[in-house]
Amino acid sequence: MIEVSGLRKRYGQTMALDGMSFTVTPGRVTGFVGPNGAGKSTTMRVILGLDAADGGHALVGGRPYRSLRSPLRHLGALLDAAALHPGRTARHHLLWLAHSQGLGVRRVDEVIELVGLAPVARRRAGGFSLGMRQRLGIAAALLGDPPALMLDEPVNGLDPEGVVWIRGLLRSLAAEGRAVLVSSHLMSELQDTADHLVVVGRGRVVADTGVAELIEAASGGRVRLRTAEPAAAMDALARAGAVVAATGAGTVTVSGLVSERVVAVLGGSGVPFSEVAAHRATLEEAYMELTGDSVEFRAGLRASGSSRSSGSSGSWGDGR
Repeated sequence: MIEVSGLRKRYGQTMALDGMSFTVTPGRVTGFVGPNGAGKSTTMRVILGLDAADGGHALVGGRPYRSLRSPLRHLGALLDAAALHPGRTARHHLLWLAHSQGLGVRRVDEVIELVGLAPVARRRAGGFSLGMRQRLGIAAALLGDPPALMLDEPVNGLDPEGVVWIRGLLRSLAAEGRAVLVSSHLMSELQDTADHLVVVGRGRVVADTGVAELIEAASGGRVRLRTAEPAAAMDALARAGAVVAATGAGTVTVSGLVSERVVAVLGGSGVPFSEVAAHRATLEEAYMELTGDSVEFRAGLRASGSSRSSGSSGSWGDGR
């Protein structure tokens, strides 16, 4: 288990961690997400003892990482795929790590095979692509067969086959009872991989919840409607007390009315429709709702002479 409790860390005038607390439990993949500058990298560095916290503590299996003998047997980590000697072969890189941890040659060959690098194991790592370096970094994290793993953006540089492979690997590692923490900006990947999510912003935890529960909460009981007459549908539903928004060509999202009531209102108003279904939010939508106030760097909208004015709202209902 990885335990983070009340971590505080300041760099000059910047408060990087402001009471960060969460636990990564065995048997599931925990996604670790947040905007740039939210404190994810600093937290992982503190867990590994690379940075010292100003307050709080981070424990691996109940102990600080720095106090562990043969730490790769307790926590395997990938923070930077480029952190290797470019003149060493992939196999020699892993042999060097194995020797430092009292591990044998056999384990090196096992992880090389596991990550799919056997054909290039004797090539110098400096010539590897980003995806190959990612695989080598994951091999290093697995070297000690640890009960806990911490991986930062593990799908970076991987081709589609590699992405499918890492999904299966992470799920299989959790199924073996390991605690797996994965930091990623790709919500679509975590939606297919993670069981639990720790969302952070401005150095503290914003949400600590199951992925399914987060998506259900973000869906908010909304109804998705497809119709050839969206304007008429929106007008009828707004008059019935719903809050409606046009979300695409012929697609409307309805809040405040259940599906049966939406059907009745449209039928009574003579508005045709082809689909009425419960809206299911994506993990990305749920994430954006949670972190909207925590984004440190935000791009502005490009001005355009052809843009619609703010008065042309696509949302009707209360406050129309």
